[in-house]
Amino acid sequence: MIRPIEDHKSEICGRILRALPDWFGIPEAIAAYEADVARMPMWGATIAERTVGFAALKVHTTYASEIHVMGILREHHGHGIGRSLIAAAEGHCRAAGQRFLTVKTLGPGRECEAYARTRAFYERVGFVPIEEFPELWGPDNPCLMLIKAL
Repeated sequence: MIRPIEDHKSEICGRILRALPDWFGIPEAIAAYEADVARMPMWGATIAERTVGFAALKVHTTYASEIHVMGILREHHGHGIGRSLIAAAEGHCRAAGQRFLTVKTLGPGRECEAYARTRAFYERVGFVPIEEFPELWGPDNPCLMLIKAL
C-alpha cells in the first residue's frame, strides 16, 4: 500500500537508506537526506504495517519537481514498489499542474552494477537521460540527470 507520509519522515528515510549500503554508503549523505525529507512531500510503501520503501519529492518550480531520494529495502526490489512510488509522485505533480519530473543518480561515467540497475529502472518507468554532470558531486561520482514529461 502506498500512502503519503506525514510523520517520522527522517526516521523512515534513515532506516531504509542505512539498509542499502550499495546505494547509500556515506553517513553524511544519509544525514543530509534525513534533514531534507522532513520538509518534503513523501510517500511510503507499507507491507504488514511496516514501511519498506519511500520516495521524497523536491519541488523546484511551478513546472517541475525532482525525486530527491527514494529507497526500497532490497528484499522488496522487483515487486512494483518503486513503480508505485513514482506513480504517487507523478500524481502529486500532475495535480499541482507540473509538467516535468526529474531525478539525479550516479551516471554511467562510473561503473557500478547497483546504479546500472537504478538507471535501468528509471528508464523503464519513462525517464530519459538528458545530461551527465561529471563534477556536480565530485570527479568520482558523475551525476546523471533524467527527466520525464508528465
